[in-house]
Amino acid sequence: MQLGMIGLGRMGNGMTERLREHDHDVRTYDPKVESRTASSLEELKAQLEPPRAFWMMVPAGQITEDVFKDLLKLADEGDTIVDGGNSNFHDSQRRFGEAGAKRLHFIDAGVSGGIWGLEVGFCLMVGGDAEPVKRLEPIFQALAPKDGYAHVGPSGAGHFVKMIHNGIEYGLMQSYAEGFEIMEHSEFPLDLEQISGIWRYGSVVRSWLLELLHTAFEEHGGNLDDIAPYVEDSGEGRWTIHEAMLEDVPVPVITAALYARFASRQDESYAAKITAALRNEFGGHAVKSE
Repeated sequence: MQLGMIGLGRMGNGMTERLREHDHDVRTYDPKVESRTASSLEELKAQLEPPRAFWMMVPAGQITEDVFKDLLKLADEGDTIVDGGNSNFHDSQRRFGEAGAKRLHFIDAGVSGGIWGLEVGFCLMVGGDAEPVKRLEPIFQALAPKDGYAHVGPSGAGHFVKMIHNGIEYGLMQSYAEGFEIMEHSEFPLDLEQISGIWRYGSVVRSWLLELLHTAFEEHGGNLDDIAPYVEDSGEGRWTIHEAMLEDVPVPVITAALYARFASRQDESYAAKITAALRNEFGGHAVKSE
């Protein structure tokens, strides 16, 4: 099956390779990559037979919006635009409507798998109308591992489910981070690389994230000293918390995990100064001088 892949970063490149390994004809466009098959979106369109399928695998935000607007002008009636990035599901619902007004199909595909997807497959959470989703199922099934793909609902559902997936991911990672920090500060001479290793087998907290943590310990000498304690977020945790507030659903773990990321970015916490000063004032607790 033919597909036009737009964006050949870490995810897009791996997805392209995986599809080609499954004998799909993937044409590519990325202005920053020389290995593309097309030098423009217009050339990419010319390399595809109608009805065409364009897969956007570019960063969420303005870049996705710009590429989508270009495709709206370029694509022909019956073509399909797939957004595989981490777009907000409200934007996906809007784009679905704008595409439909031009008799184009729009599919939102939540993609998980990271840099390991080429080897083990990408989990796919797909939202959109049944007809174009069904037509592109050979693509989805080739990208995903066995039982790792589902059409989860109408427009927006794919990116909504991926948003929740990433919110859960925040909480899981923070739990591991806190547990290992307690052990790192304990009175015992614990080998954290060894402990992360044995927890991979038979433990109730075993997971792929734990396997990746063990790999990180192996790659960084068992102590992570060369990694700065600074953690970014790409937005999905914030969106998850926002939707939870709208639905009156308590999400204390995901919220705390997001705030922990905020805290990691402060070279100096003024809030901590306030807390230390107050403890000194009401309880005579000692404060440390800078």
